Amino acid sequence: MTRKIVVLSSCLLLMLILLNPLYALEMENGRSEEVIVRFEKPLTKVAQEVIRLYPVARAEIEKTFRAPIGFIPTVILIRDRDTFQRITGSRPVVAVAVSAEDLIIIDNSSMKSYPFTLKVTLKHELCHLFLNHYIKEGSLPRWLNEGISQWASDGIAELVTGRHDNVLKQATLSDRIIPLDDISKSFPEDERALHLAYEESKSVVEYISGEYGPDGILLVLDLLRDGHSVDSAFLSGLGVSASDLEERWREHLRRKTTWFLYMSDHLYQILFVLAAILLTYAFIKVIVKKRAYKDEGDDEGDRPAE
Repeated sequence: MTRKIVVLSSCLLLMLILLNPLYALEMENGRSEEVIVRFEKPLTKVAQEVIRLYPVARAEIEKTFRAPIGFIPTVILIRDRDTFQRITGSRPVVAVAVSAEDLIIIDNSSMKSYPFTLKVTLKHELCHLFLNHYIKEGSLPRWLNEGISQWASDGIAELVTGRHDNVLKQATLSDRIIPLDDISKSFPEDERALHLAYEESKSVVEYISGEYGPDGILLVLDLLRDGHSVDSAFLSGLGVSASDLEERWREHLRRKTTWFLYMSDHLYQILFVLAAILLTYAFIKVIVKKRAYKDEGDDEGDRPAE
């Protein structure tokens, strides 16, 4: 009961933080039988696109999880990045899902930046909402929730990767993988660690799908839905404990991520740096030679005539 109260209080607090700045915006409303859309007036066409795309995203989620979506979400479209960040906080994301309200908030200004599209973003956030309905009382670990949502939406998260696109390989090589227990309740606030948490979540679920098939993921979800603990769900569904699964996944990462492969992936960057070093060295050599030549000439000029 205490855990229920804590989870509910956290959801309500997040809802108040997110929704309060929205009241200052002038919003239009649109809807279909399946989805409600609130949007700033310049985004009327985008809102119509959401209404068009939603049945497709919904059908794909239902097909993936073999279960119906029994709720009507509200999608809020925000026109510019600054307003979106005031609403959601200064996080490097392009959308958020507020599960307690079946709410999706999307930064429309980011929807034309690779790899984000309106459909994929909508599908990813809808998956978060679906999982909240499917698995009650917050029993789904944060890393599993995020990993499954990426797995179900073409491997795309809501996170802006920026310069952190190789963070998982780097963490593997330096043995700095975040333990899954540490990202079961929440993700880190530090930007680099946050990116690593997202990448780990995606990688673990892809590993599960590769080793046990999509049915393995669905079986674990069904067991969690029936009230099993995380460890019990993995043990009964996959025949391996959560800790053993994590160790196998880490070993899988170590096997496929070696210094040789990492350097091969970055061959052009390495060659560019080496070329820059060689050019700098050659330039310094020329300068030194010129100075030596000049000094030699000065010495000859200073000698007395015989």
